[in-house]
Amino acid sequence: MNKILKEILSTSVYLLVVLLITYLIVNFVGQRTEVVGSSMESTLSDGDNLIVDKITYRFKEPERYDIIVFPFQYAKNTYYIKRIIGMPGETIRIDSDGIIYINDKELTEFYGKEVIDDPGIARNEITLGKDEYFVMGDNRNNSTDSRDPSVGNIRKKDILGRAWLRIWPLYEFELLTDN
Repeated sequence: MNKILKEILSTSVYLLVVLLITYLIVNFVGQRTEVVGSSMESTLSDGDNLIVDKITYRFKEPERYDIIVFPFQYAKNTYYIKRIIGMPGETIRIDSDGIIYINDKELTEFYGKEVIDDPGIARNEITLGKDEYFVMGDNRNNSTDSRDPSVGNIRKKDILGRAWLRIWPLYEFELLTDN
């Protein structure tokens, strides 16, 4: 009887430790998320499954061109995936030709190569606060992003994490940190 009790106790402790580690990983280290929509085409596609790195930004600041995940402020359990274009303290403006300017200098970028049809609120110069980021989808003409007042500038505290790894579909498995 004592041996059975020890085995039950041992298994219970093991399961408790596994559940605790899983909880810590999901809440503080990484989280799976699914891309819904085409706003990040051609980098990310509808249905892609990603692992979001939730720990890096605790130790370093986000960088320009990082792909981040953040909650949409007007809908519960809705998260957006966008690319950081503007950094804290910078001024952003998109002219009528669709050119993005950061501090009055044209942004040289490798994403979102299509001409922007609607600069949205960035038609007028936007100055970012000390903890704010300006984000855009790579599919510039099919993205609700910082150009839209419903999204606006993203504060660092609202960033869930950065898209780190595409895990599905398997044939597109890759690290996203260099995109």
